[in-house]
Amino acid sequence: MAIRDGKSATEADHAKPHLPPGAAMQLPGRGTTFVRTMAGPPKAATILLLHGWTASCDLNWYTCYKPLSRHYRVVALDHRGHGRGIRSKKAFRLEDCADDAMAVCDVLGVDKVIPVGYSMGGPVAQLIWKRHRERVRGLVLCATAPYFITSREERMGFLGLSGLATLARLTPSQTRQWLTEQVYLQRKTEEWEPWAIQEAALHDWRMVLEAGREIGKFNSREWIGDIDVPTSALITMRDKVVPLRRQVRLFEGIPKAEAFRVDGDHDAVVANADRFVPTLLRAIHSVVERSAPVKS
Repeated sequence: MAIRDGKSATEADHAKPHLPPGAAMQLPGRGTTFVRTMAGPPKAATILLLHGWTASCDLNWYTCYKPLSRHYRVVALDHRGHGRGIRSKKAFRLEDCADDAMAVCDVLGVDKVIPVGYSMGGPVAQLIWKRHRERVRGLVLCATAPYFITSREERMGFLGLSGLATLARLTPSQTRQWLTEQVYLQRKTEEWEPWAIQEAALHDWRMVLEAGREIGKFNSREWIGDIDVPTSALITMRDKVVPLRRQVRLFEGIPKAEAFRVDGDHDAVVANADRFVPTLLRAIHSVVERSAPVKS
């Protein structure tokens, strides 16, 4: 994400990407989140960008905003606890993220959307179809899977996240901030641009840890075969976070899904943007072409 690439701090400050308009948005009965919107061409399909775990809409999608907006109306939001997303004392649930995203569309007056989910955003996109299927024109699922745990080691890792999430609920805010700096941000300062560090520092780490626990519990294998909208699966071929075999099982489990491959790791959207972004455009275009034109 927003890799520093050997720049000095001064150069890195100037490297902050140009970002489209964004603002806080009140979602009735849910809370306040942060949303970016790009109008796109007249009558263009609306795509809904859903970011990955420990990211934000900007950290995940900043390389994609401008290219996508040339062809589509673009809506992107921060998920609960991430960036400037909704803060809540309730436990984090992926289902709430799906409903939040559609509440954003309600405020904007958008009816039909194409959810584009990256990593954790993939389960959110799948749940949007499951919970709001009449509003889903198609799906684009990137670097993601129908499940995230099979081995004992993975199970223990996600149990550890659950324990940390419980601890974060019990510790004072100053301690949570210290944990954020020591456990996460300190490891990123040599890799990330300053603007990206500042963005990640906005996270509510109690909610982010709970999100990790919920990702570990997610499993759509029993119902992904029912997905009945045009779907594209963008597969990151050298992914060390979401193994290739799980991404392929997602693609194989959805009827008539089309696969699009990118030679890259889990951060390909940033580290290999020159390959990822054109492939993403092809994947979205495939969904649009296979779905009936609708007003949004």
